[in-house]
Amino acid sequence: MKVCVLGLWHLGTVTAACLAQGGHDVTGLDFEASVVDGLAAGRPPLFEPGLEDLVKAGLTAGRLRFTTDAAQAVESADVVWVAYDTPVDDEDRADVDYVMERVTWVFPHMRDGALLLMSSQLPVGTTRQLEQRFAAGSRGRRVGFGYSPENLRLGKAIAVFTRPDRVVAGVRADADRERVTELLRPFDPKIEWMSVESAEMTKHALNAFLATSVTFINEIAALCEQVGADATEIARALKSEARIGPKAYLSPGPAFAGGTLARDVVFLSQLGVAHGVPTRLLSSVKSSNDWHRQWAQRRIEQLLPDLRGRTVAVWGLTYKPGTDTLRRSASIELCQWLNERGVTVRVHDPAVRSLPASLVGQIELADSAPSAVQGASALVVATPWPEFKEIPAGELKVRMARALVLDPGRFLIDTLGGDAGIAYVSVGTASAHT
Repeated sequence: MKVCVLGLWHLGTVTAACLAQGGHDVTGLDFEASVVDGLAAGRPPLFEPGLEDLVKAGLTAGRLRFTTDAAQAVESADVVWVAYDTPVDDEDRADVDYVMERVTWVFPHMRDGALLLMSSQLPVGTTRQLEQRFAAGSRGRRVGFGYSPENLRLGKAIAVFTRPDRVVAGVRADADRERVTELLRPFDPKIEWMSVESAEMTKHALNAFLATSVTFINEIAALCEQVGADATEIARALKSEARIGPKAYLSPGPAFAGGTLARDVVFLSQLGVAHGVPTRLLSSVKSSNDWHRQWAQRRIEQLLPDLRGRTVAVWGLTYKPGTDTLRRSASIELCQWLNERGVTVRVHDPAVRSLPASLVGQIELADSAPSAVQGASALVVATPWPEFKEIPAGELKVRMARALVLDPGRFLIDTLGGDAGIAYVSVGTASAHT
């Protein structure tokens, strides 16, 4: 099948490379020449484990190519898969017009009988708007429209795409259903079929549910810190409840970040306002999560009230392990907060080789995790990179001025939490484990 993937950042590059691996003839289309040039040379625009090798394999096999030429990419395509990572601002509001405009640019080049499959994270009703725009200038052509919400996760995107638990797909016609089935056949997924609007709404509902689960357990954790309970024990009991289940998003730890979950919470809140439907629960999720993002700051102030002049080490800068994405990173917010209070901030991240311009002069970049903690009064484990588990407790005690470790998600509890010489602090416990 001939496929054009429109939009080549994380979602689009993974989609294009995986489809080519599955045997399809894929052209990746983006209007940013620097992105296309890099991909044509086998360099993805961001780090994702295995992605560079997958792109190079597709290029070598001749099943994958990249271009900025819409006509070249779209005219012979059976499917145009829209895979833009929808931009969001600092208030988690999506720039819908950015995606809509670029999709509209390819309309004149789509052939009769093709399918436009949306996966970008956009408000419910967007696909119908695009159908109406196409119909207004269709010149007699008929194009199918469908929606399949993306479900990729940074650091695990290739596995999620090629071995999905299931795929949600909304289409208008049986012919479009057959085309989506053929498109996804190499990955043999279970497909949950529904209407286009239901598929759009599913993405909102799923992310809002996950976001609500995260904020729920972190609010429970905040109360546990005050009354002497342990939030991980509460979470374990909840997950053993048959009506909840072991895979529930109920692990006390950092606030959710990155914009993906928050974007859908905002979508649904805006939808409620537009239709006069109160969304009191959903509307409170973002404010609760924003408050919890300051957990490390609050705990540092409690444990080190005289901050100025101290050194604090931070392990991890990226949004999550397995990626080099820094945008919306809670770790960067923490580093800036510490710097503003006269703290020397020393960080290490396995994926960061140089600091972004905004942080130069504010923090020091260490070449290893042990060197980052030298002379530090506290260590914050901000990103759970596996490499950090290899650092023995003894090395921290020797190097640090005070062996105080703040590990929100208890990532290092097995290696550090039981050491009597380390004050170990995590979300949902009343005080440091010593």
